[in-house]
Amino acid sequence: MKKNKKNFLIILVVLIILIIISVWLFSQKNKKGIENNLNYNREENLSLINEFIYLCKDNKTIKAFFYEGLPQSVKPGDPPILLGKAEIILSDGRKFSLSQTISADGVRYANSDESFVFWSKGNGAIVLENNNEKDYVGCVILKDDPGGLENYYLDPDIGFTVRYPKNFKIDTSYKYQLSPDKEIKGVKFVISEDLSNSTNLSNYDTGISVETIYDTDNCSADLFFDTKVKKQEINKNNIDYSFASIDQGAAGNFYEELIYALPGTNPCIGIRYFIHSVNISNYPKGEILEFDKNYLLKQFNKIRDSLVLK
Repeated sequence: MKKNKKNFLIILVVLIILIIISVWLFSQKNKKGIENNLNYNREENLSLINEFIYLCKDNKTIKAFFYEGLPQSVKPGDPPILLGKAEIILSDGRKFSLSQTISADGVRYANSDESFVFWSKGNGAIVLENNNEKDYVGCVILKDDPGGLENYYLDPDIGFTVRYPKNFKIDTSYKYQLSPDKEIKGVKFVISEDLSNSTNLSNYDTGISVETIYDTDNCSADLFFDTKVKKQEINKNNIDYSFASIDQGAAGNFYEELIYALPGTNPCIGIRYFIHSVNISNYPKGEILEFDKNYLLKQFNKIRDSLVLK
């Protein structure tokens, strides 16, 4: 009886050991498969160099992971050996592993039969399916949310993306009346009520807009005002702007406008901060508070800094 019990314990221990070994081997195999999928084949010596999210027309998105290989020497006169690869994940669920191909402009990636091509050019991308732009059009890099900018907007015609808070109102038919016979078109993001509640700030027209002016060879901030203003060149977060501002008042209302124009853009692109407040002395004492201008400017600055041009 004791001998049978001893044999049973030995068999049980052996079975437990075999189960443990099997689980460990499976986990190592699975782990290796995942690593190879993320980093491609380690034998190719590829390393991840960049990853972006592109926003395309109709709010379609593309996740792109870019890899490069070790440089290969070639004989004089021979074409370069391209070892770059891209992993593309489309918002419709499709995935592609593409190899870099020769291109005179931008960086081009394609599958083996070239039925799918991803062509990166600056901050934009062209997606060709069987040589046609089909489902993913006007794609531009979308910056990561710095915090509080959950919503995003793409202008596929001008070619830019921008982020804004989810409770801001967007006006895509916005026009700034520069003069009785001249208007500037753009898109405006109007502040939410929570930024103006119990303060002297107006949530009717206070906001930040991205505007465009055509037919100009010199993009500067003064073009966005109908009066003569003093402009200056400034740099914010490593971006050069032409900057100008004005303050106006009428009937107890104050209007402050700041323009950050992007020199060299065509059409000329300007970002306008429009701040409308009411003279706080117009209200009974203690009824409302002075709005927090510094906080408002920080919110506008985050939106401005999220702009990406194609």
